[in-house]
Amino acid sequence: ESVGSVSAAPWGSADILSISYAYIAMMGEQGLTDATKVAILNANYIAARLDTYYPVLYKGEHGRVAHECIIDLRPIEHATHISAEDVAKRLMDFGFHAPTLSFPVAGTLMIEPTESESLAELERFCQAMIEIREEIRAIEEGRMDAQNNPLKHAPHTAAVVAGEWDRPYSREQA
Repeated sequence: ESVGSVSAAPWGSADILSISYAYIAMMGEQGLTDATKVAILNANYIAARLDTYYPVLYKGEHGRVAHECIIDLRPIEHATHISAEDVAKRLMDFGFHAPTLSFPVAGTLMIEPTESESLAELERFCQAMIEIREEIRAIEEGRMDAQNNPLKHAPHTAAVVAGEWDRPYSREQA
């Protein structure tokens, strides 16, 4: 049995288009062009920073990506059973919203930095991804348990970190 509609509007949510319209009107043609260029630069910054740690898919002939970079985690999952979902959840421990998961390719993360992200925030994201790769490397080398590790237990909520601790890694690492 259904409880019926939780929320509805007679004509859908067409009013939300006013937000997009206002953004486009305020930015203007040159502003939208500049914002697009910055978003592409941001994606290429991330792709270049992470390329030595993770395979980056869909690079053009000059090694560049478009407005998004797709990190391939399938080789890591094959070797360690650490999935793209595990990495996405671990990013939450670093204060990031998980990127698009397994789209357009299963086993990948699609990272789409916007034009509004600062270089400092892009670098903070890259550092988190590099730290996560080091945790994966510890699993690959047998220095960390394949099932009982920060990636498999992520995200670490405040309640978990403040509660009884029986994990082989520190609360600080969590």
